[in-house]
Parts: sequence; C-alpha cells; structure tokens
Amino acid sequence: MFNIVLYEPEIPQNTGNIGRLCVGLNAVLHLIEPLGFSLEDKYMKRAGLDYWKYLDLKIYKNFDEFLKKNNPERIFYFSKKVEKPYWEGRFEKGDFLVFGKETMGLPEKIVFNPENKVYKIPMVGKTRSLNLSNSVAIVAYEAFRQVSLRG
Repeated sequence: MFNIVLYEPEIPQNTGNIGRLCVGLNAVLHLIEPLGFSLEDKYMKRAGLDYWKYLDLKIYKNFDEFLKKNNPERIFYFSKKVEKPYWEGRFEKGDFLVFGKETMGLPEKIVFNPENKVYKIPMVGKTRSLNLSNSVAIVAYEAFRQVSLRG
C-alpha cells in the first residue's frame, strides 16, 4: 500500500510499533542506518509482538542508498519545521512517507530543499513534537483514508 521510511530511528519501541502498523496497512518499512538500536532489541520485538514475521522490512546503509535502490517518484517528508499541514498532501498508493529521527528530525538539507514535498502535523498546545510512532500513524492513516476514498 505505502512505504514508511524511518531516517536513522533511535528508539526501538517506536520502530516496533511502526513495524506493527506497517503490517496492518500492508506497508513496507524502510530503515535508514545508522539505527540507535539492534534489530534484535527485545523492546522493539515486544512492541511489534508476533507480527515481525509478516513485516516487509528493508534496510539501507544511508539515505543515498535508499534513493538509489528505490528511485521514488512520489516521496513526502514530514517535519515540524515547515508550515504546510499533512492533510494538504495528496497521497497515492505506493507513496514513500519519510520521517526523521526522534531527537533531531530530518536533516535541514532535506526539509528546506524547495524540490521536496514537506509537511507537518500541526499542534496547538505547548508540546514541541509528537512521538515518532504516533506521527507515522497519523500520516499513514490519512494516506490510507485518501486512497480508500478514491477506490
């Protein structure tokens, strides 16, 4: 359905939750190294429960390798540093949805590249940012909703 891309994820529980979400949406999970944990991490596996055997997981040494191997035509980035809300994105089946690492987000060279489609999840409270797995779920289900409505 979709491709969920995590740029240098740091927290195993988040990646485990996102892996479980990917299984539920028939999405591919792409991890871009370096990872802040081992793929054998018990917390990551616990968060993903027994769904890991169903997960379509791809791992890359760096962002350039990811781009080279996938050559994505439709790629969306998500960052708190921009103003355009995620629901303005027009998502289609097969899109790549890219999220940054928990502590720093995506690199500025990606976020502020005028050629890139970059969106944010608006917040009205005093929170600086949302949990990565929550952010992925919000955007992934909006993308799913849009594709489902169009048939």
